[in-house]
Amino acid sequence: MRPKLLVAAALAALVGAAAAQDLKVGVTLSATGPAASLGIPERNTFALLPQTIAGHKVDYIVLDDGSDTTTAVKNTRKLITEDKVDVVVGSTVTPNSLAMIDVAAENETPMISMAASARIVDPVDAKRRWVFKTPQNDQQMATVIVGHMLAHGIKTVAYIGFADAYGEGWWGAFSTIAEGRGLKIVGNERFQRTDTSVTGQILKIMSAKPDAVLIGGSGTPAALPQKTLKERGYTGVIYQTHGVANNDFLRVCGKDCEGTYLPAGPVLVAEQLPNDHPVKKSALAYIAAYEKAHGKGSVSTFGAHAWDASILLQAAVPVALKRAKPGTKEFRAALRDALEGVKNAAGAHGIFNMSPTDHLGLDQRAAVMIQIRNGAWTVAK
Repeated sequence: MRPKLLVAAALAALVGAAAAQDLKVGVTLSATGPAASLGIPERNTFALLPQTIAGHKVDYIVLDDGSDTTTAVKNTRKLITEDKVDVVVGSTVTPNSLAMIDVAAENETPMISMAASARIVDPVDAKRRWVFKTPQNDQQMATVIVGHMLAHGIKTVAYIGFADAYGEGWWGAFSTIAEGRGLKIVGNERFQRTDTSVTGQILKIMSAKPDAVLIGGSGTPAALPQKTLKERGYTGVIYQTHGVANNDFLRVCGKDCEGTYLPAGPVLVAEQLPNDHPVKKSALAYIAAYEKAHGKGSVSTFGAHAWDASILLQAAVPVALKRAKPGTKEFRAALRDALEGVKNAAGAHGIFNMSPTDHLGLDQRAAVMIQIRNGAWTVAK
């Protein structure tokens, strides 16, 4: 073979080897459908993430699951079996994420969910050992809500939530904590994300005359019960979950949201936090990156969940690379182990400290009680 051909062949082999070592991150999120107001800022955030980690090019393969569980599972299977990704990030909502667990575990591929329910990672069993997540658990946020209710003299409360895993997860967490601390629950109702009326459920709740109502929903569909409560003349205190912490919810709910309380991650009110808050610096870093691309005031907590998935990968990938190369079964196992060992990783929502029994790794520093005042997110007094 001629010298020039030998050189060309050697270069081609090197290029092929380098391409094989690219880190592939597969993403499925809900950029359309009922959860679109959550998935769109997540999708926007993936465009802002590092293009290299530990010297390896990162290929982000982003798919839309349309807020549909079946599509999320199909996307996950495609990303793993066809695209040969090293890790799956997603999905946006709890039902989708729960359905994806079997596929990730079956293929021994680490998965980082951007959905809230603790059931996604707890308990860490044979399947969930492959699964991690970035949003605060519903138990963490329910603890904040119950503490706020008790501090403000609330004695009776009603609940209305999604008729799916998100709503049920919140009901389980909130009712257990509330009843354990002496709150009396006088109503428990459900609604679908696609419903256009909840009048019947709200009339039942109002007949019980609760001091407060907690709405266990996410995104813009969670505005429906709130607007109905206001239309029917409810004058008690209304709480939402951290699932509504984006500007689309404020837009859809409008004046009917005024005075509402909800727990949320520090990123939503980072500029209002004291300078010594442990998450302020890392939260502001995400805000600066997102607002540079999408304008001031465009940040939501949901894009920050995607950002924090990258924070976990930036901490874990260099460790995994010491054992194996991307694109191999050995690397996926090493990455799983490295994610489980992440310590003191500062994200937009909190400080992550993972362990074999905790695949979230956030503590109460990741929660702030917020009140909607004058159409804006404000740290509650």
